[in-house]
Amino acid sequence: MDMKYLILAISALTLLVLLHTEAIAQDTSSGVTISIPIKDENAQDGSIISSTAKGYVLSNTAYDQSVYGVITENPSVFIENVNLEDTKPVISTGKAYVLVSTINGEVNINDLITTSTIRGVGQKATANGFILGTALEGYSEPNKDTTGKILVSVNPKYNGSFTAQGNLLELLRSGLDAFPLSPLASLRYFLAAIIAIVSFILGFMYFGKVARTGVEALGRNPLAGRMIQLSVVLNLLLTIAIMAIGLGIAYLILIL
Repeated sequence: MDMKYLILAISALTLLVLLHTEAIAQDTSSGVTISIPIKDENAQDGSIISSTAKGYVLSNTAYDQSVYGVITENPSVFIENVNLEDTKPVISTGKAYVLVSTINGEVNINDLITTSTIRGVGQKATANGFILGTALEGYSEPNKDTTGKILVSVNPKYNGSFTAQGNLLELLRSGLDAFPLSPLASLRYFLAAIIAIVSFILGFMYFGKVARTGVEALGRNPLAGRMIQLSVVLNLLLTIAIMAIGLGIAYLILIL
């Protein structure tokens, strides 16, 4: 009888230990964190941090180029610099719980997470730009002013996977954003712009030459006016085709 109670006690204790270990694991980030000086009273566990010329601050702009990492109070590995004051453990690569909101829509698993206009809080990324990482959990709070924590695979970088849309200013902004951290993406935007510009220049030069030649021919031989006009129209279509091919190549460079 005593042995039976002993076995039950050991089983109950083992179950409690396993549950406690699982609970700790769920709250613990995976990856190496380092101590970063952050003098901000609003900095808390899950806040997104940006590195600026004035130091490390809470991010407060969407698709922030200077996004650095996330504050995590329960790191699996923490490297602390004891010579620094007012520091927080920050992870820049790994898995961490991040503060997010639905200001840019509900967050689903595998959605890209970027910074937002809410200080230290992330949002769903829906355009090309700098991101914090990839959502490993969903978040669907109806109130956009409410924030919550979800697990995110943190890896700050530039993302250009979204289809290029929007006006010219938006495309230029996206292209300029690519320069600080992504040389390959920068080269792609540069080549696409060069090809598009050259195709337009060649098209206009070709059509201008053909139009001038057609006018001169029409003056010399008015009876052949219909054939000359048809030739000009065909060359106009060829010019449009040249421009379209150039734009198509530029578009493929951006999306592939």
